[in-house]
Amino acid sequence: MTENREENSIPYRAALYIRLSREDGDKEESDSVGNQKKLLSAYIEGKNDILLMDYYIDDGYTGTNFKRPGFGRMIEDIRSGKINCVIVKDLSRFGRDYIDTGYYVERMFPENGVRFISLIDGIDSEKQAYDLLLPIKNIFNEQYARDISRKIQATMKAKQKAGEFIGAFPCYGYRKDPGNKNRLIIDEEAAEVVRRIFTMFVQGVPKKRIAELLNEEEIPCPSKYKKLCGENYKNANESGDMLWSYSTIRQILRNEMYAGWMVQRKKHQKMRGKQRSVPAENWIRVEGTHEPLIEEELWRKAQQLLGGRRTMTKKAYENPFSGIVKCGSCKKSMILNRWKRADGTIAAVYYCGTYKRKGRECCTPHALPAAVLESVVQRDIRAVIDSADVFAHKVIAAAQKKEERSCAAKELCRTEQRLAQIKKRRLDLYEDYKTGILSEEEFIYYRKEYKKRAEFYVKHIAGLKEELEDENRKKDMKAAELREQMERIKFQKPDRSLLMELIDRIEVHENEGIEIYYRFADCDKIIFQKTYP
Repeated sequence: MTENREENSIPYRAALYIRLSREDGDKEESDSVGNQKKLLSAYIEGKNDILLMDYYIDDGYTGTNFKRPGFGRMIEDIRSGKINCVIVKDLSRFGRDYIDTGYYVERMFPENGVRFISLIDGIDSEKQAYDLLLPIKNIFNEQYARDISRKIQATMKAKQKAGEFIGAFPCYGYRKDPGNKNRLIIDEEAAEVVRRIFTMFVQGVPKKRIAELLNEEEIPCPSKYKKLCGENYKNANESGDMLWSYSTIRQILRNEMYAGWMVQRKKHQKMRGKQRSVPAENWIRVEGTHEPLIEEELWRKAQQLLGGRRTMTKKAYENPFSGIVKCGSCKKSMILNRWKRADGTIAAVYYCGTYKRKGRECCTPHALPAAVLESVVQRDIRAVIDSADVFAHKVIAAAQKKEERSCAAKELCRTEQRLAQIKKRRLDLYEDYKTGILSEEEFIYYRKEYKKRAEFYVKHIAGLKEELEDENRKKDMKAAELREQMERIKFQKPDRSLLMELIDRIEVHENEGIEIYYRFADCDKIIFQKTYP
Protein backbone atom coordinates (compact mmCIF):
# COMPACT_ATOMS: atom_id res chain seq x y z
CA MET A 1 0.00 0.00 0.00
CA THR A 2 2.91 2.35 0.78
CA GLU A 3 4.62 1.80 -2.61
CA ASN A 4 1.45 2.52 -4.58
CA ARG A 5 0.85 5.64 -2.48
CA GLU A 6 4.38 6.96 -3.20
CA GLU A 7 4.03 6.24 -6.93
CA ASN A 8 0.68 8.00 -7.23
CA SER A 9 1.59 10.72 -4.68
CA ILE A 10 -1.80 10.40 -3.02
CA PRO A 11 -1.66 11.95 0.45
CA TYR A 12 -3.30 10.48 3.51
CA ARG A 13 -6.63 12.10 4.44
CA ALA A 14 -6.04 12.89 8.09
CA ALA A 15 -8.30 13.37 11.10
CA LEU A 16 -6.72 15.26 13.99
CA TYR A 17 -8.44 13.86 17.10
CA ILE A 18 -8.43 15.96 20.30
CA ARG A 19 -9.94 15.08 23.69
CA LEU A 20 -9.87 16.75 27.12
CA SER A 21 -11.58 15.80 30.39
CA ARG A 22 -10.91 17.21 33.87
CA GLU A 23 -12.52 14.04 35.32
CA ASP A 24 -9.67 11.96 33.90
CA GLY A 25 -7.08 14.15 35.62
CA ASP A 26 -6.01 15.81 32.38
CA LYS A 27 -3.79 18.84 32.90
CA GLU A 28 -5.66 21.94 31.77
CA GLU A 29 -2.61 23.79 30.51
CA SER A 30 -0.58 21.12 28.69
CA ASP A 31 -3.57 19.03 27.53
CA SER A 32 -5.83 21.95 26.57
CA VAL A 33 -7.68 21.80 23.26
CA GLY A 34 -5.68 24.78 21.98
CA ASN A 35 -2.30 23.24 22.78
CA GLN A 36 -3.25 19.89 21.25
CA LYS A 37 -4.39 21.70 18.09
CA LYS A 38 -1.09 23.58 17.81
CA LEU A 39 0.98 20.42 18.34
CA LEU A 40 -0.92 18.32 15.78
CA SER A 41 -1.11 21.14 13.20
CA ALA A 42 2.64 21.78 13.51
CA TYR A 43 3.31 18.07 12.93
CA ILE A 44 1.44 17.83 9.60
CA GLU A 45 2.47 21.29 8.38
CA GLY A 46 5.55 20.05 6.54
CA LYS A 47 4.16 16.63 5.59
CA ASN A 48 3.44 16.36 1.88
CA ASP A 49 1.92 12.91 2.30
CA ILE A 50 -0.72 14.03 4.84
CA LEU A 51 -3.73 16.22 4.02
CA LEU A 52 -5.77 17.68 6.90
CA MET A 53 -9.45 16.90 6.41
CA ASP A 54 -10.96 17.97 9.75
CA TYR A 55 -10.54 18.38 13.51
CA TYR A 56 -12.57 16.02 15.70
CA ILE A 57 -12.85 17.45 19.21
CA ASP A 58 -14.38 16.02 22.41
CA ASP A 59 -13.99 18.66 25.09
CA GLY A 60 -15.24 17.49 28.50
CA TYR A 61 -15.69 13.80 27.59
CA THR A 62 -14.05 11.04 29.61
CA GLY A 63 -11.62 8.66 27.93
CA THR A 64 -12.94 5.65 29.89
CA ASN A 65 -15.50 4.96 27.16
CA PHE A 66 -15.97 5.82 23.48
CA LYS A 67 -19.44 7.37 23.70
CA ARG A 68 -18.23 10.74 22.42
CA PRO A 69 -19.79 12.82 19.62
CA GLY A 70 -16.50 13.84 18.01
CA PHE A 71 -15.13 10.29 18.08
CA GLY A 72 -18.39 8.90 16.68
CA ARG A 73 -18.32 11.36 13.77
CA MET A 74 -14.70 10.40 13.03
CA ILE A 75 -15.55 6.67 12.92
CA GLU A 76 -18.43 7.39 10.49
CA ASP A 77 -16.04 9.33 8.23
CA ILE A 78 -13.57 6.42 8.35
CA ARG A 79 -16.25 3.94 7.31
CA SER A 80 -17.43 6.23 4.50
CA GLY A 81 -13.85 6.49 3.17
CA LYS A 82 -13.42 10.19 3.91
CA ILE A 83 -10.65 9.54 6.47
CA ASN A 84 -7.77 7.04 6.33
CA CYS A 85 -5.37 8.53 8.89
CA VAL A 86 -5.87 9.35 12.58
CA ILE A 87 -3.40 11.50 14.50
CA VAL A 88 -3.50 12.09 18.28
CA LYS A 89 -1.18 13.76 20.78
CA ASP A 90 -0.83 10.53 22.82
CA LEU A 91 -2.71 7.30 23.50
CA SER A 92 -4.48 8.73 26.57
CA ARG A 93 -6.12 11.39 24.31
CA PHE A 94 -7.48 8.58 22.13
CA GLY A 95 -8.87 6.54 25.03
CA ARG A 96 -8.22 5.16 28.51
CA ASP A 97 -10.15 1.88 28.11
CA TYR A 98 -7.38 -0.56 27.15
CA ILE A 99 -9.76 -3.18 25.68
CA ASP A 100 -11.63 -0.86 23.31
CA THR A 101 -8.50 1.17 22.56
CA GLY A 102 -6.76 -2.05 21.52
CA TYR A 103 -9.75 -3.00 19.33
CA TYR A 104 -9.64 0.27 17.35
CA VAL A 105 -5.84 0.57 17.07
CA GLU A 106 -5.00 -3.10 16.40
CA ARG A 107 -8.09 -4.35 14.54
CA MET A 108 -10.56 -1.78 13.26
CA PHE A 109 -7.99 0.69 11.84
CA PRO A 110 -5.81 -1.93 10.05
CA GLU A 111 -8.91 -3.61 8.56
CA ASN A 112 -10.02 -0.26 7.12
CA GLY A 113 -6.56 0.77 5.91
CA VAL A 114 -6.26 3.57 8.48
CA ARG A 115 -2.84 4.88 9.49
CA PHE A 116 -2.60 5.65 13.22
CA ILE A 117 -0.09 8.16 14.63
CA SER A 118 0.46 8.99 18.31
CA LEU A 119 3.08 11.75 18.52
CA ILE A 120 4.30 11.59 22.13
CA ASP A 121 4.32 7.77 22.19
CA GLY A 122 6.30 7.61 18.91
CA ILE A 123 3.72 5.33 17.27
CA ASP A 124 3.21 5.37 13.48
CA SER A 125 1.53 2.27 12.05
CA GLU A 126 2.91 2.96 8.53
CA LYS A 127 6.56 2.97 9.61
CA GLN A 128 6.55 0.04 12.03
CA ALA A 129 4.29 -2.55 13.59
CA TYR A 130 2.98 -1.93 17.10
CA ASP A 131 5.44 -3.07 19.76
CA LEU A 132 4.67 -5.05 22.92
CA LEU A 133 4.55 -1.85 24.97
CA LEU A 134 1.33 -0.65 23.29
CA PRO A 135 -1.08 -2.84 25.38
CA ILE A 136 0.91 -2.02 28.53
CA LYS A 137 0.60 1.73 27.84
CA ASN A 138 -3.15 1.29 27.35
CA ILE A 139 -3.42 -0.56 30.68
CA PHE A 140 -1.49 2.19 32.47
CA ASN A 141 -3.80 4.82 30.95
CA GLU A 142 -6.87 2.93 32.20
CA GLN A 143 -5.44 2.40 35.70
CA TYR A 144 -4.65 6.11 35.90
CA ALA A 145 -8.25 6.91 34.95
CA ARG A 146 -9.52 4.45 37.60
CA ASP A 147 -7.39 6.10 40.27
CA ILE A 148 -8.67 9.56 39.30
CA SER A 149 -12.26 8.22 39.27
CA ARG A 150 -11.90 6.86 42.82
CA LYS A 151 -10.48 10.17 44.06
CA ILE A 152 -13.27 12.18 42.43
CA GLN A 153 -15.95 9.89 43.88
CA ALA A 154 -14.41 10.18 47.36
CA THR A 155 -14.37 13.98 47.06
CA MET A 156 -17.99 14.07 45.87
CA LYS A 157 -19.10 11.78 48.70
CA ALA A 158 -17.36 13.99 51.27
CA LYS A 159 -19.19 17.04 49.88
CA GLN A 160 -22.50 15.19 50.00
CA LYS A 161 -21.93 14.22 53.64
CA ALA A 162 -21.17 17.87 54.41
CA GLY A 163 -24.59 18.78 53.00
CA GLU A 164 -23.28 20.52 49.87
CA PHE A 165 -25.42 20.27 46.75
CA ILE A 166 -23.37 18.78 43.90
CA GLY A 167 -26.05 18.06 41.31
CA ALA A 168 -26.37 19.76 37.95
CA PHE A 169 -30.02 20.78 38.48
CA PRO A 170 -31.78 21.47 41.81
CA CYS A 171 -35.20 19.93 42.36
CA TYR A 172 -38.26 21.90 41.26
CA GLY A 173 -38.90 24.74 43.72
CA TYR A 174 -35.23 25.49 44.41
CA ARG A 175 -32.35 27.10 42.54
CA LYS A 176 -28.62 27.39 43.16
CA ASP A 177 -27.41 30.32 45.23
CA PRO A 178 -25.57 32.65 42.79
CA GLY A 179 -22.89 33.22 45.44
CA ASN A 180 -22.47 29.53 46.30
CA LYS A 181 -23.38 26.86 43.73
CA ASN A 182 -23.33 24.15 46.45
CA ARG A 183 -26.16 25.84 48.37
CA LEU A 184 -29.88 25.90 47.49
CA ILE A 185 -32.27 28.81 47.84
CA ILE A 186 -36.03 28.88 47.22
CA ASP A 187 -37.33 29.70 43.74
CA GLU A 188 -40.55 31.45 44.80
CA GLU A 189 -42.40 31.02 41.49
CA ALA A 190 -42.01 27.24 41.46
CA ALA A 191 -42.24 27.01 45.26
CA GLU A 192 -45.81 28.33 45.21
CA VAL A 193 -46.82 25.47 42.91
CA VAL A 194 -45.17 22.90 45.19
CA ARG A 195 -46.93 24.32 48.27
CA ARG A 196 -50.22 24.21 46.40
CA ILE A 197 -49.65 20.55 45.48
CA PHE A 198 -49.05 19.62 49.13
CA THR A 199 -52.09 21.61 50.30
CA MET A 200 -54.43 20.05 47.72
CA PHE A 201 -53.18 16.55 48.53
CA VAL A 202 -53.72 16.99 52.28
CA GLN A 203 -57.21 18.36 51.56
CA GLY A 204 -58.00 15.07 49.83
CA VAL A 205 -57.49 15.84 46.14
CA PRO A 206 -56.10 12.72 44.36
CA LYS A 207 -52.65 12.95 42.76
CA LYS A 208 -54.06 12.34 39.30
CA ARG A 209 -56.62 15.13 39.74
CA ILE A 210 -53.90 17.53 40.97
CA ALA A 211 -51.96 16.87 37.76
CA GLU A 212 -55.11 17.47 35.69
CA LEU A 213 -55.81 20.79 37.44
CA LEU A 214 -52.25 22.05 36.87
CA ASN A 215 -52.41 21.05 33.19
CA GLU A 216 -55.80 22.78 32.80
CA GLU A 217 -54.27 25.98 34.18
CA GLU A 218 -51.30 25.55 31.80
CA ILE A 219 -48.74 25.67 34.61
CA PRO A 220 -45.39 24.42 33.22
CA CYS A 221 -44.31 21.05 34.59
CA PRO A 222 -40.81 20.81 36.20
CA SER A 223 -39.07 19.78 32.95
CA LYS A 224 -40.68 22.54 30.92
CA TYR A 225 -40.12 25.11 33.68
CA LYS A 226 -36.38 24.38 33.77
CA LYS A 227 -36.16 24.85 30.00
CA LEU A 228 -38.15 28.09 30.18
CA CYS A 229 -35.60 29.30 32.74
CA GLY A 230 -32.84 28.69 30.17
CA GLU A 231 -31.43 25.50 31.67
CA ASN A 232 -30.15 22.76 29.36
CA TYR A 233 -32.25 20.14 31.13
CA LYS A 234 -33.22 16.79 29.61
CA ASN A 235 -35.43 14.10 31.12
CA ALA A 236 -35.48 10.72 29.43
CA ASN A 237 -38.93 9.95 30.89
CA GLU A 238 -40.67 13.16 29.85
CA SER A 239 -43.38 13.01 27.22
CA GLY A 240 -43.24 15.09 24.07
CA ASP A 241 -45.89 17.53 25.28
CA MET A 242 -44.29 17.77 28.78
CA LEU A 243 -47.36 17.75 31.03
CA TRP A 244 -47.91 17.16 34.74
CA SER A 245 -48.51 13.49 35.55
CA TYR A 246 -49.43 11.26 38.47
CA SER A 247 -45.81 10.14 38.88
CA THR A 248 -44.51 13.75 38.91
CA ILE A 249 -46.94 14.70 41.71
CA ARG A 250 -46.00 11.56 43.67
CA GLN A 251 -42.26 12.33 43.38
CA ILE A 252 -42.81 15.88 44.63
CA LEU A 253 -44.87 14.71 47.62
CA ARG A 254 -42.18 12.21 48.62
CA ASN A 255 -39.19 14.51 48.09
CA GLU A 256 -37.46 15.11 51.45
CA MET A 257 -35.65 18.14 50.01
CA TYR A 258 -38.83 20.16 50.59
CA ALA A 259 -38.57 19.49 54.34
CA GLY A 260 -35.07 21.04 54.49
CA TRP A 261 -33.10 17.80 54.06
CA MET A 262 -30.30 17.46 51.52
CA VAL A 263 -30.81 14.00 50.00
CA GLN A 264 -28.18 12.83 47.50
CA ARG A 265 -26.42 9.73 46.13
CA LYS A 266 -29.71 8.19 44.99
CA LYS A 267 -27.83 6.74 42.01
CA HIS A 268 -24.26 5.55 41.60
CA GLN A 269 -22.13 4.77 38.58
CA LYS A 270 -18.82 2.93 38.53
CA MET A 271 -16.27 3.54 35.79
CA ARG A 272 -17.36 1.82 32.57
CA GLY A 273 -20.53 0.69 34.36
CA LYS A 274 -24.19 1.59 34.10
CA GLN A 275 -25.81 4.04 36.48
CA ARG A 276 -27.69 2.09 39.15
CA SER A 277 -30.22 3.10 41.80
CA VAL A 278 -29.01 3.08 45.41
CA PRO A 279 -31.33 1.63 48.12
CA ALA A 280 -33.13 4.40 50.04
CA GLU A 281 -31.46 3.41 53.33
CA ASN A 282 -28.05 4.17 51.75
CA TRP A 283 -28.92 7.64 50.48
CA ILE A 284 -26.89 10.46 52.02
CA ARG A 285 -29.24 12.64 54.08
CA VAL A 286 -28.17 15.84 55.87
CA GLU A 287 -30.69 17.83 57.90
CA GLY A 288 -31.08 21.61 57.88
CA THR A 289 -28.90 22.41 54.86
CA HIS A 290 -31.41 24.80 53.27
CA GLU A 291 -34.67 26.55 54.02
CA PRO A 292 -37.66 24.15 54.07
CA LEU A 293 -40.15 24.85 51.32
CA ILE A 294 -43.01 23.09 53.14
CA GLU A 295 -44.01 23.81 56.74
CA GLU A 296 -43.39 20.97 59.17
CA GLU A 297 -47.09 20.38 59.95
CA LEU A 298 -48.09 20.25 56.26
CA TRP A 299 -45.16 17.93 55.48
CA ARG A 300 -46.13 15.62 58.37
CA LYS A 301 -49.75 15.37 57.20
CA ALA A 302 -48.73 14.61 53.61
CA GLN A 303 -46.31 11.86 54.66
CA GLN A 304 -48.96 10.46 56.98
CA LEU A 305 -51.33 10.18 54.03
CA LEU A 306 -48.67 8.62 51.80
CA GLY A 307 -47.38 6.25 54.49
CA GLY A 308 -50.86 5.13 55.46
CA ARG A 309 -51.66 4.18 51.85
CA ARG A 310 -54.52 6.65 51.89
CA THR A 311 -54.04 7.72 48.31
CA MET A 312 -57.36 7.94 46.53
CA THR A 313 -58.97 7.13 43.23
CA LYS A 314 -61.47 9.45 41.57
CA LYS A 315 -64.34 7.70 43.36
CA ALA A 316 -62.54 7.87 46.69
CA TYR A 317 -62.14 11.61 46.16
CA GLU A 318 -65.88 11.82 46.91
CA ASN A 319 -65.38 9.71 50.05
CA PRO A 320 -63.76 11.64 52.94
CA PHE A 321 -63.48 8.44 55.03
CA SER A 322 -61.30 6.64 52.46
CA GLY A 323 -58.54 4.67 54.23
CA ILE A 324 -59.83 5.63 57.69
CA VAL A 325 -62.63 3.07 58.06
CA LYS A 326 -61.29 -0.39 59.00
CA CYS A 327 -62.84 -3.80 59.54
CA GLY A 328 -62.88 -4.58 63.28
CA SER A 329 -62.10 -8.26 62.63
CA CYS A 330 -59.39 -8.42 59.93
CA LYS A 331 -58.29 -4.75 60.36
CA LYS A 332 -58.29 -4.22 56.57
CA SER A 333 -59.80 -1.13 54.92
CA MET A 334 -63.53 -1.02 54.25
CA ILE A 335 -64.74 -0.48 50.68
CA LEU A 336 -67.55 1.94 49.82
CA ASN A 337 -70.04 0.47 47.38
CA ARG A 338 -72.56 2.67 45.55
CA TRP A 339 -75.52 1.60 43.42
CA LYS A 340 -78.80 3.01 42.15
CA ARG A 341 -81.97 1.71 43.76
CA ALA A 342 -85.20 0.99 41.87
CA ASP A 343 -86.65 4.32 43.03
CA GLY A 344 -83.66 6.18 41.54
CA THR A 345 -81.93 7.02 44.83
CA ILE A 346 -78.27 6.18 45.41
CA ALA A 347 -77.32 3.63 48.07
CA ALA A 348 -73.87 3.84 49.66
CA VAL A 349 -72.69 1.09 52.04
CA TYR A 350 -69.28 0.19 53.48
CA TYR A 351 -68.18 -3.48 53.27
CA CYS A 352 -65.09 -5.25 54.55
CA GLY A 353 -62.48 -5.26 51.76
CA THR A 354 -61.38 -8.82 52.60
CA TYR A 355 -65.00 -10.05 52.37
CA LYS A 356 -65.50 -8.33 48.99
CA ARG A 357 -62.30 -9.80 47.55
CA LYS A 358 -62.19 -13.30 49.11
CA GLY A 359 -65.69 -14.06 50.39
CA ARG A 360 -67.15 -15.26 53.69
CA GLU A 361 -64.43 -17.87 54.17
CA CYS A 362 -62.02 -15.06 55.11
CA CYS A 363 -64.28 -12.43 56.76
CA THR A 364 -67.89 -11.25 57.15
CA PRO A 365 -69.53 -8.22 55.41
CA HIS A 366 -69.45 -5.78 58.37
CA ALA A 367 -71.98 -3.72 56.35
CA LEU A 368 -72.39 -0.09 57.45
CA PRO A 369 -74.43 2.53 55.53
CA ALA A 370 -72.34 5.61 54.69
CA ALA A 371 -75.10 7.94 55.94
CA VAL A 372 -75.04 6.20 59.35
CA LEU A 373 -71.26 6.48 59.60
CA GLU A 374 -71.30 10.17 58.70
CA SER A 375 -74.07 10.91 61.21
CA VAL A 376 -72.36 8.99 64.03
CA VAL A 377 -68.96 10.63 63.47
CA GLN A 378 -70.41 14.14 63.30
CA ARG A 379 -72.47 13.55 66.46
CA ASP A 380 -69.48 12.09 68.30
CA ILE A 381 -67.17 14.95 67.34
CA ARG A 382 -69.71 17.38 68.81
CA ALA A 383 -69.80 15.34 72.00
CA VAL A 384 -65.99 15.40 72.25
CA ILE A 385 -65.91 19.16 71.75
CA ASP A 386 -68.61 19.64 74.37
CA SER A 387 -66.52 17.57 76.79
CA ALA A 388 -64.44 20.57 77.77
CA ASP A 389 -62.61 18.65 80.49
CA VAL A 390 -61.47 15.88 78.14
CA PHE A 391 -60.47 18.35 75.44
CA ALA A 392 -58.57 20.63 77.84
CA HIS A 393 -56.77 17.68 79.37
CA LYS A 394 -55.53 16.52 75.98
CA VAL A 395 -54.40 19.99 74.90
CA ILE A 396 -52.48 20.49 78.15
CA ALA A 397 -50.90 17.03 77.83
CA ALA A 398 -49.80 17.90 74.29
CA ALA A 399 -48.29 21.20 75.46
CA GLN A 400 -46.43 19.52 78.33
CA LYS A 401 -45.09 16.83 76.04
CA LYS A 402 -43.84 19.45 73.60
CA GLU A 403 -42.23 21.46 76.42
CA GLU A 404 -40.39 18.36 77.63
CA ARG A 405 -38.81 18.01 74.20
CA SER A 406 -37.82 21.68 74.01
CA CYS A 407 -34.08 22.13 73.58
CA ALA A 408 -34.39 25.74 74.79
CA ALA A 409 -35.92 24.61 78.11
CA LYS A 410 -33.13 22.10 78.71
CA GLU A 411 -30.45 24.60 77.77
CA LEU A 412 -31.98 27.24 80.08
CA CYS A 413 -31.87 24.81 83.00
CA ARG A 414 -28.23 23.93 82.32
CA THR A 415 -27.20 27.59 81.90
CA GLU A 416 -28.89 28.64 85.14
CA GLN A 417 -27.00 25.86 86.94
CA ARG A 418 -23.71 27.04 85.44
CA LEU A 419 -24.44 30.65 86.49
CA ALA A 420 -25.13 29.50 90.05
CA GLN A 421 -21.82 27.58 90.10
CA ILE A 422 -19.89 30.62 88.82
CA LYS A 423 -21.45 32.86 91.48
CA LYS A 424 -20.48 30.37 94.20
CA ARG A 425 -16.89 30.16 92.87
CA ARG A 426 -16.61 33.96 92.90
CA LEU A 427 -17.62 33.98 96.57
CA ASP A 428 -15.06 31.26 97.37
CA LEU A 429 -12.24 33.15 95.63
CA TYR A 430 -11.78 35.67 98.44
CA GLU A 431 -11.57 32.90 101.06
CA ASP A 432 -8.91 31.11 98.99
CA TYR A 433 -6.98 34.40 98.68
CA LYS A 434 -7.17 35.12 102.42
CA THR A 435 -5.99 31.61 103.34
CA GLY A 436 -3.04 31.85 100.91
CA ILE A 437 -4.27 29.21 98.41
CA LEU A 438 -4.32 31.90 95.69
CA SER A 439 -1.83 34.72 95.18
CA GLU A 440 -3.07 38.27 94.66
CA GLU A 441 -2.32 38.03 90.93
CA GLU A 442 -4.24 34.76 90.61
CA PHE A 443 -7.13 36.20 92.66
CA ILE A 444 -7.47 39.22 90.32
CA TYR A 445 -7.19 37.04 87.19
CA TYR A 446 -9.86 34.51 88.26
CA ARG A 447 -12.20 37.25 89.50
CA LYS A 448 -12.14 38.87 86.04
CA GLU A 449 -12.62 35.52 84.29
CA TYR A 450 -15.60 34.56 86.48
CA LYS A 451 -17.13 37.98 85.96
CA LYS A 452 -16.90 37.57 82.16
CA ARG A 453 -18.48 34.11 82.32
CA ALA A 454 -21.27 35.32 84.59
CA GLU A 455 -22.08 38.19 82.19
CA PHE A 456 -22.14 35.76 79.26
CA TYR A 457 -24.50 33.36 81.08
CA VAL A 458 -26.83 36.22 82.09
CA LYS A 459 -27.14 37.32 78.43
CA HIS A 460 -27.57 33.71 77.28
CA ILE A 461 -30.34 33.14 79.83
CA ALA A 462 -32.17 36.26 78.66
CA GLY A 463 -32.04 35.01 75.06
CA LEU A 464 -33.28 31.54 76.04
CA LYS A 465 -36.17 33.00 78.00
CA GLU A 466 -37.23 35.00 74.95
CA GLU A 467 -37.04 31.82 72.88
CA LEU A 468 -39.19 29.95 75.42
CA GLU A 469 -41.74 32.76 75.46
CA ASP A 470 -41.91 32.49 71.68
CA GLU A 471 -42.41 28.71 71.97
CA ASN A 472 -45.20 29.22 74.52
CA ARG A 473 -46.91 31.74 72.24
CA LYS A 474 -46.77 29.20 69.42
CA LYS A 475 -48.21 26.50 71.70
CA ASP A 476 -51.03 28.81 72.73
CA MET A 477 -51.70 29.60 69.08
CA LYS A 478 -51.70 25.88 68.26
CA ALA A 479 -54.19 25.15 71.05
CA ALA A 480 -56.39 28.05 69.89
CA GLU A 481 -56.16 26.78 66.30
CA LEU A 482 -57.21 23.34 67.44
CA ARG A 483 -60.17 24.70 69.38
CA GLU A 484 -61.23 26.81 66.41
CA GLN A 485 -60.84 23.86 64.07
CA MET A 486 -62.95 21.59 66.25
CA GLU A 487 -65.60 24.27 66.76
CA ARG A 488 -65.76 24.70 62.99
CA ILE A 489 -66.32 21.03 62.33
CA LYS A 490 -68.95 20.89 65.07
CA PHE A 491 -71.51 22.57 62.82
CA GLN A 492 -70.54 21.32 59.38
CA LYS A 493 -70.20 18.16 57.39
CA PRO A 494 -66.70 16.69 58.10
CA ASP A 495 -64.27 17.07 55.20
CA ARG A 496 -61.25 14.87 54.65
CA SER A 497 -58.64 17.34 55.85
CA LEU A 498 -60.29 17.72 59.26
CA LEU A 499 -61.01 14.01 59.57
CA MET A 500 -57.35 13.23 58.92
CA GLU A 501 -56.36 15.71 61.62
CA LEU A 502 -58.80 14.44 64.24
CA ILE A 503 -59.30 10.70 63.62
CA ASP A 504 -56.69 7.96 63.47
CA ARG A 505 -59.11 5.19 62.45
CA ILE A 506 -62.69 3.95 62.76
CA GLU A 507 -63.20 0.23 63.38
CA VAL A 508 -66.48 -1.39 62.32
CA HIS A 509 -67.53 -4.55 64.20
CA GLU A 510 -70.08 -7.08 62.94
CA ASN A 511 -73.36 -6.38 64.79
CA GLU A 512 -71.39 -4.73 67.63
CA GLY A 513 -71.26 -1.10 66.56
CA ILE A 514 -68.19 1.01 65.73
CA GLU A 515 -65.17 2.38 67.62
CA ILE A 516 -63.69 5.80 66.87
CA TYR A 517 -60.02 6.44 67.73
CA TYR A 518 -59.07 10.12 67.92
CA ARG A 519 -55.80 11.99 67.87
CA PHE A 520 -55.07 15.66 68.56
CA ALA A 521 -51.87 17.57 67.68
CA ASP A 522 -48.86 16.01 69.45
CA CYS A 523 -50.84 13.82 71.84
CA ASP A 524 -50.54 10.05 71.88
CA LYS A 525 -52.00 8.50 68.75
CA ILE A 526 -55.14 7.03 70.40
CA ILE A 527 -56.55 9.48 72.93
CA PHE A 528 -60.26 8.76 73.00
CA GLN A 529 -62.39 5.76 72.13
CA LYS A 530 -66.14 5.45 71.94
CA THR A 531 -68.40 2.58 70.91
CA TYR A 532 -71.77 3.00 69.24
CA PRO A 533 -74.47 0.31 68.90
